[in-house]
Amino acid sequence: MKKIIMSAVIATSLFSMPFVFSTASAIDCCNKSDCQKGSINVSYTAEKEVSPDTVEVSIAVKTEDKHSLNAAANKNKEISDKVYAYLKSNIDAKNGDFIKTSNYSARPVYYYKDGKRLLNKYEVSNNIIVHTKAIDRISTHIEKSLNLGATNVDSLNFSLSEKDKECSALLEKATKEVRSRANVVAVAAGTAIAGIKAIDVTCSLNSPSVPRYRNMLMAKNAMSDSSAETVVDNGVQIEAGVIKVYSTVNANFYVK
Repeated sequence: MKKIIMSAVIATSLFSMPFVFSTASAIDCCNKSDCQKGSINVSYTAEKEVSPDTVEVSIAVKTEDKHSLNAAANKNKEISDKVYAYLKSNIDAKNGDFIKTSNYSARPVYYYKDGKRLLNKYEVSNNIIVHTKAIDRISTHIEKSLNLGATNVDSLNFSLSEKDKECSALLEKATKEVRSRANVVAVAAGTAIAGIKAIDVTCSLNSPSVPRYRNMLMAKNAMSDSSAETVVDNGVQIEAGVIKVYSTVNANFYVK
């Protein structure tokens, strides 16, 4: 029993994405339910650059004492309370802003000499996470926190609260585009779209461009330790950058 199998690959410089058009049919089974239909597979990625609307920063308070863990903990609490008080009064909880404690630790630090383990100091660390939509104020929050005694900015991450909304719009655009391109290929091949065989969609966000900021601890250490209160002016420089949203649709269409 003879079977005729025909395949064709159509590529055009009009589109940046590759298209594969293939048909496979048996002359003697055209009326059978298991008869294979031809199909066209098209993939398209829609993308968009958007400005982040949310930022999360981890501000660390690290203290130490040569003789007492309790003394190091008390110092840490004193500074942390000041930082918490400032941040709580300067974020908008009704808008989804919040602060929380993360990775609190208190430990002795040792060193070795002549094969013996000797106590070096006691160290306490408290990480304060600030989550806010007031991106324009984050540099002020960092600056003020460091002036109050915080020692490090451990991380700074920008994000997009309306991810689903952006993804939906791009997926709609990508879906219309794959259908349009599949129609072009089908017409050029002398056939027509007959339905959808399968469709896969994905949406992802890349990290925004890395923000540039200067750790104010360096500036503080450069100043005289004899100063009762160190005030750093314009010490933090931050650029939020942009977030890229990618929505990809991969669709396989039946052809007549």
